[in-house]
Amino acid sequence: MSAPSSPRLPSKPSSQPPRSMARAMLRGTLGLALFAVVTAVVVAGTRALTEKRIADNYHAAQYRLLGEMLPVELQDVSVTALLDNTLTLPPTRALGQREPFTAWRVRRGEHAALIVPVIAHGGYSGDIDMLLGIDQSGRLSAVRVVRHQETPGLGDKIERRKSDWITSFDGRSLDNPTLAEWSLARDGGEFDGFTGATITPQAVIMAVRHSLQWFAFDGHRLLREEAESDS
Repeated sequence: MSAPSSPRLPSKPSSQPPRSMARAMLRGTLGLALFAVVTAVVVAGTRALTEKRIADNYHAAQYRLLGEMLPVELQDVSVTALLDNTLTLPPTRALGQREPFTAWRVRRGEHAALIVPVIAHGGYSGDIDMLLGIDQSGRLSAVRVVRHQETPGLGDKIERRKSDWITSFDGRSLDNPTLAEWSLARDGGEFDGFTGATITPQAVIMAVRHSLQWFAFDGHRLLREEAESDS
């Protein structure tokens, strides 16, 4: 009769993960790293392929808009001529500019105009960026909103593609209407508002008026200096 075998002691649990688990973790890590690298390459490649086209489209849209700002007598001025006559102006409170900014100055014969970027800080939802075209007599050739955050369906009627309200400034000047009438009609002014929004149009009206007041001195001076340098 054989002696009974001694009971087998349970083995100690290993402090290391099983080899198969370690391999799975490594594969997962490498997979995530590869996915991140591929994604980064695809994003960078897409950006490189489209960046120039986006920039070209942006500049083309900007140049078209600059052309719209010119008075009738200068509307056939080429984009090249516009770009050759830029000038950098210092921060100008009347135009809402807190940093140096670029403006465009155009002259041909007896006709001249200045195109200036203006920021209306009193919008309902923030700043409203605009371009103003002003001829040598201080008359507005055009006003266009180029960027804003106003409420869709209400304040966004300041955009030319949403309504023709912004064209109500065409041909206006500092004395047309009188200074006191540069306001909404409901306040005794010259300009109509639009339903549901009064802060936005009033901010645009005041920014345009302040710009014309700035032009009455500085704008005329800039055009006069250019004429004197050409003579």
